[in-house]
Amino acid sequence: MTAEVKKLCTEMLIRSCLIHWDECLMILVGCKARKEGEPFCCYDCLPCPEGKISNKKDMDACFQCSEDHYPNSEQDSCLPKKIIFLSYGEPLGIILAMFAFSFSFITVLVLGIFIKHQETPIVKANNRDLTYMLLVSLLLSFLCALLFIGQPGKVTCLLRQMTFGIIFTVVVSCLLAKTIIVILAFMVIKPGSRMRKWLGKRLASSTIISCSLVQGMICTMWLATSPPFPDSDIHSVTEEIVLECNDGSVTMFFCVLGYIGFLAIVSFTVAFLGRKLPDRFNEAKFITFSMLVFCSVWLSFIPTYLSTKGKYMVAVEIFSILTSSVGLLSCIFCPKCYIIVMRPDMNKKKRLMKGNN
Repeated sequence: MTAEVKKLCTEMLIRSCLIHWDECLMILVGCKARKEGEPFCCYDCLPCPEGKISNKKDMDACFQCSEDHYPNSEQDSCLPKKIIFLSYGEPLGIILAMFAFSFSFITVLVLGIFIKHQETPIVKANNRDLTYMLLVSLLLSFLCALLFIGQPGKVTCLLRQMTFGIIFTVVVSCLLAKTIIVILAFMVIKPGSRMRKWLGKRLASSTIISCSLVQGMICTMWLATSPPFPDSDIHSVTEEIVLECNDGSVTMFFCVLGYIGFLAIVSFTVAFLGRKLPDRFNEAKFITFSMLVFCSVWLSFIPTYLSTKGKYMVAVEIFSILTSSVGLLSCIFCPKCYIIVMRPDMNKKKRLMKGNN
């Protein structure tokens, strides 16, 4: 075979391969891989792996988009990721904020009813000061949910979990103090009992202060070791950058939550033991049910929170805060408000004494 014939054959082979490669590029953008057993000029056209692109023809390899970009559907260019967070401008944020304000308003109304009827037996029978403190704490718990809505900042990230932990500790410790007072009241019926001096404000204040101090120490340790800080999650959602508060230490977060759960279980146990005490306005039975609702909400919160991504993690925590607070408010105060407003004939000392007998 002459040299001219060899040259002609080679040119025909190369032209055939190039025609095949051009057809491949028209079908799919990607990278090329040499065919086994074929001439050096013949390649297969391979699609880019997920998360990578090829913005030119005849590329030897695909490349990764930057962290704040993601590949388009054709995988031939990178698009900027959308920055998101749970804001007041979106439907979910608006709904949660409306619920928080609505329940706060209802709590203020209940507090007003109790202050207006503070001299009536049903209010006096259940320790007015503790009742006011409990209602104010519930009001703050509804309002603290608003800290979780909006763009995370350095201050809000520090306040979110700390405020939540301390306020809910005060709420549960108020219920624990109320239950202990009810039970001890029936242990000091006999005159001269040594337990009598522990009833009233001294017991209530010591219970609330001691429980809150422990939670305060946990929060202080959290702030000293690894405090929460603003962060961005670029990996959970492909097309979005989620602005969030990094808890700093997940262990400390669950320590705060676990301590609240421990107080709730203690309150539930004490209230359960005193639910059948002979008192017409005995709060123990209502506290028992409210603590059952409270514990159920936060037990279901943990797996839901851990399995949720993005801004919906924040929404889950807000929902749990509002739901547990509403459960406490409705279970404890709805029966009393009904008697105070709708059945004032039952809110009399004679009826109270008759019910006890």
